[in-house]
Amino acid sequence: MLTFDFVLLHVANPPASAAFYSDLLGKSAIDSTPGFAMLPLSDAVVLGLWLASEADPAATGKPGASEISFNVADVPELEKLHACWVAKGLRIVVEPVEMPFGHTFVALDPDGHRIRVVASIRR
Repeated sequence: MLTFDFVLLHVANPPASAAFYSDLLGKSAIDSTPGFAMLPLSDAVVLGLWLASEADPAATGKPGASEISFNVADVPELEKLHACWVAKGLRIVVEPVEMPFGHTFVALDPDGHRIRVVASIRR
C-alpha cells in the first residue's frame, strides 16, 4: 500500500523558499541547506524544496504547471486569509471566486508555483 507523505517543488533558493512557506504557513523548517529544505504541511505530509539546478533527473516542467492546495473551513476564513496574503505582498493570480469545487483564490510563491486555497463545497 502506498502512503502519500511528500510534495516536492523545484526552487531557485531552498532556504529563501523555506522562509517564505514558514512565514505563510506558520510552520518551521525541519531541514534547511543551500540545496534542500523541508517543512511540514500537516502531520502526515511534508513539503520539500529542492534546488532546481540540482534536481535529478533535471526538471523539465515550469512553475505554475501544477498547484498545491489548502482547505479552509468556510468563505469568511478564506476571505480573511486572502486579505492577510495580500498584505504580505503575495502575488494573487485568481481573486476569490466561486468555482464548481468551492470558493477559491490562487497565489504564487517566489518561484511562480501556484498555491490554491479552497473553502470546499460540502456535499
